[in-house]
Amino acid sequence: MTLATQTCPPMTCLKEASDKAWLELVIRHTDLLLADHAHCEKKAAATAMSLIAKYPNDRALVTSMLHLAQEELEHFARLYAVLNERGIPLGRIDSDPYVKELLKLNRPHGVEHLVDRLLIMSLVEARSCERFVLLAQNLPDPALRSLYHELSFSEAGHHQLFVSLAGHHMPKAVVLQRLEELAVQEAEILRRLPVAARMH
Repeated sequence: MTLATQTCPPMTCLKEASDKAWLELVIRHTDLLLADHAHCEKKAAATAMSLIAKYPNDRALVTSMLHLAQEELEHFARLYAVLNERGIPLGRIDSDPYVKELLKLNRPHGVEHLVDRLLIMSLVEARSCERFVLLAQNLPDPALRSLYHELSFSEAGHHQLFVSLAGHHMPKAVVLQRLEELAVQEAEILRRLPVAARMH
């Protein structure tokens, strides 16, 4: 059984809603969710910086990723503060199997590689947005509901940013067709992976 898609605009590109079992699990294990979410924000900042390192002459990309990295680090700081307030250790987190599977879809060379990487990141942001909305509506803690409501708008903006950046390198119709293809495979990955008390 899956939950109905909510109102976060990027979620219109998702082909399947998150399973109700995921929401039930993370509500029971909010400590694990928060720690994993903090790591996700940290990894997102690192990914943005890695794109700057790989494409230093792409001004639009560098400028966008610089701002994104700063924002993701701010989110990490907020999540880390929440962890400390609640006595939850940050700990170490294993690699994200969801992202790992998505990255296997990345074509290996040239402009296709960059476009795929940007679109994969856009899908990660869309999925995060969907789940933030679910958390904002269903977590029992009002402070966390407020946090996830606020952060859902950031994820929506990030999704749109990555799709826009991909459009700098290929025609819009080609980008949207590839996004559609990747979204179908993202849904298959989501169905295949076991439900876990983590963001993805």
